[in-house]
Amino acid sequence: MAIYTVVDPATGKTVREYPTTSDDELRAAIERADDAHRSWGATVADRSALVRRVGELHTERRDDLAAIITTEMGKPVEQALGEVDFAASIYQFYADNADKIMADEPIELLAGEGSAVVRRCSIGVLLGIMPWNFPYYQVARFAGPNLVIGNTIVLKHAPQCPESAEAIQQMFHDAGFPPGTYENIRATNEQIEWVIADPRVRGVSVTGSERAGAAVAAIAGRNLKKVVLELGGSDPFIVLGTDDLDKTVADAVAARLDNSGQSCNAAKRFIVADELYEPFLEKFTAALAAVRPGDPRSPETVLGPLSSKAAADRLEDQVERAVAQGAEVVVGGKRDGNFFEPTVLAGIGPDNDAYREELFGPVAQVYRVRSEDEAVELANATPFGLGSYLMTTDPDQAERVANRIDAGMVYVNIVGADGAELPFGGVKRSGFGRELGRYGADEFVNKKLIRIGR
Repeated sequence: MAIYTVVDPATGKTVREYPTTSDDELRAAIERADDAHRSWGATVADRSALVRRVGELHTERRDDLAAIITTEMGKPVEQALGEVDFAASIYQFYADNADKIMADEPIELLAGEGSAVVRRCSIGVLLGIMPWNFPYYQVARFAGPNLVIGNTIVLKHAPQCPESAEAIQQMFHDAGFPPGTYENIRATNEQIEWVIADPRVRGVSVTGSERAGAAVAAIAGRNLKKVVLELGGSDPFIVLGTDDLDKTVADAVAARLDNSGQSCNAAKRFIVADELYEPFLEKFTAALAAVRPGDPRSPETVLGPLSSKAAADRLEDQVERAVAQGAEVVVGGKRDGNFFEPTVLAGIGPDNDAYREELFGPVAQVYRVRSEDEAVELANATPFGLGSYLMTTDPDQAERVANRIDAGMVYVNIVGADGAELPFGGVKRSGFGRELGRYGADEFVNKKLIRIGR
């Protein structure tokens, strides 16, 4: 089987295979991207118009785009449509805010005459290494700001998403982007090593596993390249107070089952105050048990298959090891092909592998805590630090706990609240750097000081 292959996870059938990019083709793509950066004389307004058009094409082609990723990685079609819409909104955000993003930033001088400004300038060719779980959204949050800035993009998508990668390339072409400004490649891991080392490539952005991030960061470090990493997460969902337990449970289910549980910032560990633990667990397990895996092409389906046989094998192994090490299966735990039913694990102790692992699928861990301090300690007892969720009726407690959580993002009394304007990223083994919002546009930019005398 070719490296870049579409395999429908709902059926296990191979749909289409794609050839990898040859070394000569890859060098030519980098050359085009480098030439485009040096010769692309478009103004901010020109670049914004092109980026805006890419967003519009997402909207115009949303049904076809959604169908592609439903086949590639099993995303339920309504969620696939939502992803396409979100990607469109990201391109729109950067097109609308390009002037603000690129505006000179005056600096007040402490001494001397004249003026000083920081001017944001492009740096050159950027390599993006993107994952399979959000094929359009992940590309949008990397490509959108950097193309507005004037950087050019060489994009390696996940091997199981070659069709959506081609669809994205086509939209950039149809929007009128000059050749070389956005280059889709189907490279091997070995090829990526020398791509990163190429002096024309000025930075690398990776969304993926810890292993992939560490490997890319090591190569980038040896070659003195800026890198942004968005890696895994084991986000806590802390319940310390609620005046509507049913809504809290509904939010918890939504936060766990988004993208069939295959989201790095999905809630994965549910940490519940002692007095709420029993009623929460009862309602939570009942709500999850009511969700049945189904055909991802049906608009009624909430939970589709896992993205691949390898993903299902990995999750099954994690659940089996967790149980062997003392965890209790409260509900679920069964697998049918690549479909995995919603599962709740309890009784997980610090000596259980699951206590530290990221479970990438519809499996929730539930913990009982006796105090706010214990909740915070448990929330932070993970090598990851991406997102987090806090449910409380006490505003002072919300401030205290949010300040103490060791993560890049804290959502209080709300789920599903990501936005194009909001920075996304984490700490610890969840990576470093930010995407989206103004902060996402500041990662791969030369903040050039211009100091003028009289």
